[in-house]
Amino acid sequence: MIVFLPTFAEPQHFSLAEKLLFAGLVLASGYAFWRRFGVVVGKILKSKKDANFHLFPIGKRVRDFVWEVVFQAKVIRERPAAGLAHAFVFWAFCAFALVTLNHCADALGIAFLDPAGLTGRFYFWFAAVFAVACAAGILGLFVRRFFIRPKWLGEKLSWESGFIALLIFVLMATYLASFFVADTGASIKILWWLHTLALLTFLPVIPHTKHLHLLLSPVTVFLSRGSFSQIPPLSGDEDFGLVAGTDLTQLVSLQAYSCVECGRCTEHCPAANTGKLLNPKEIVLGLRAYLNDLGPTSDQPLLGKYNSQNAVFQCTTCGACEFQCPVGIEHVPILIGLRRGAVNTGAWEDDHGSKLFLALERGSNALGINPAEREKFIEKQKLPLFDGTQEYCLWLGCMGGYDPKGREIVADFARIMNFLGTSYGVLRKEKCTGDPVRRLGNDLLFQQLAEANLEALAQNKVKKIVTICPHCVRTIQEDWKEYGTPPEVEHHSEFIARFAEKLTPQPTEGYGLQPVHPDQPTSGEALAPEANSSQQKSGKEEIVFHDPCYLGRYRNVYDEPRAVAALAGTVVEAPRNHERSFCCGAGGGLSFLGEETGERVSHVRAAELVATGAKTIATACPFCNTMLRDALATNGEAAPQLLDIAQLAARGLPERDAS
Repeated sequence: MIVFLPTFAEPQHFSLAEKLLFAGLVLASGYAFWRRFGVVVGKILKSKKDANFHLFPIGKRVRDFVWEVVFQAKVIRERPAAGLAHAFVFWAFCAFALVTLNHCADALGIAFLDPAGLTGRFYFWFAAVFAVACAAGILGLFVRRFFIRPKWLGEKLSWESGFIALLIFVLMATYLASFFVADTGASIKILWWLHTLALLTFLPVIPHTKHLHLLLSPVTVFLSRGSFSQIPPLSGDEDFGLVAGTDLTQLVSLQAYSCVECGRCTEHCPAANTGKLLNPKEIVLGLRAYLNDLGPTSDQPLLGKYNSQNAVFQCTTCGACEFQCPVGIEHVPILIGLRRGAVNTGAWEDDHGSKLFLALERGSNALGINPAEREKFIEKQKLPLFDGTQEYCLWLGCMGGYDPKGREIVADFARIMNFLGTSYGVLRKEKCTGDPVRRLGNDLLFQQLAEANLEALAQNKVKKIVTICPHCVRTIQEDWKEYGTPPEVEHHSEFIARFAEKLTPQPTEGYGLQPVHPDQPTSGEALAPEANSSQQKSGKEEIVFHDPCYLGRYRNVYDEPRAVAALAGTVVEAPRNHERSFCCGAGGGLSFLGEETGERVSHVRAAELVATGAKTIATACPFCNTMLRDALATNGEAAPQLLDIAQLAARGLPERDAS
């Protein structure tokens, strides 16, 4: 049976007056559009050029563009229902590009798609499929925004969004209706003019609203800095970060105008979720308001009227905002840029911050502890010193070298390396990588730490580094590159996972071993099996793994720590896991800045982990371990045990390794 589909109808004739009217409306719409859009483009181009920005290699940019813009994969993945509705609208706009050109050409008598021809008939119906999907999608988005009203979208209803939704719906409805009228008579003319008026009204409204992202976000995605949360270098001795309008770069200005105000960043921000001032969406919109009011040539401060300094210093740099953003905004570099401006000009005054800076200027670690304590730990644990012949340099970091719980993790990781026969050593002296001061914006101090460490590593002929701290991994691998070439570095979860088969728990009368801690030397008697049965069980206990931000979102390492944790039990997931993991609250230097305002981030995360019912919480970051340990203390004896994955893996080592 042959199915006859109706043919798309177009007016067969336009009078001279209609053509002149159409031409006048097009010119008026175009002028109104450019009058605002030209100003926006001008402000972006007048902004300072980005230091060290390179367009090439272009392959990754093209892949990201196709994946995030053309396929709308990120939009759909993070909010499937709303994301798919947005995707249908976007794809319909793409499909309608040719339809719209033909629509305008038809008024001038030069239409190139024949509704009765094979090509035209196919394409008009192809576009009609997207028109139906778009109409359904825009209706769903309208209901979501004006009736369901998720709090992340903002408390204030936007008439602009409603008006834009109406125009898009009219465009789709008039197009679809044109399949069911004749190409002669008044009906098709009315539909054609309604479609035209909706189109020519829509165009100049775009640059005046958040829907400017339709034009700018594809460019923003394509012109990303190249890697996740990459902090750009300063462009010289006179560059102090984002202080005033003159410091706003072209990428920052482009991103400020690209914000779609969807609130995904706010929804996943640990600060915004715990009653703090920081709202990453409002930070970006604050920069947009500054550009609109003052422009990129103003010397007025960026912090104050348009953005709060207190809010900027509440960021944990977890990267959840940037990971979620569907239009390519890089929030973390912006926030760190604002911190740089405040710190490097002396505008930020904080007792805890000053104490941290002073500790690292005068000493070697962020905890402000005498370096002799690290030497005592190394001697007590009989950790070998790196002499240039070993394969790995075991980087202790501030937490592994000075924090009691961090030392326990290092001790157990050393046991694993000994068991595997890995040649390794620790540096006799070690300075902080500079992670906290880098994230807080103290560039001078960070440079001093990075250069001193690079020099020490070069002198010791270090080729490979392994460490228990994902913050150290990120800082060494990415941030140190401004000042030299760092050695290859990996996280201990990646190292242990490679040898998981060799670390399968060995039965010793039904028990494994307790981790050996700093106050228990690695040489000596094996621990009695009765010493702590909850940590000795070789049975399949449930273990919930907490994804550290700097291991997951920053390094894209998710499977390896779970494979290690699985050596000791069955891994279960918290509601927010993998890319959506909720921060512990330590990052961005915040673990050194004293008490938080509002609810503590670590308490929120700890409660979520406890609610899984798992008897053990596994971490893979000493900062997460410390923050969660403090939070779990409020649960008393009922709290699950908290262990690093190295401690879980070491639990299954044979007894002979205890000596």
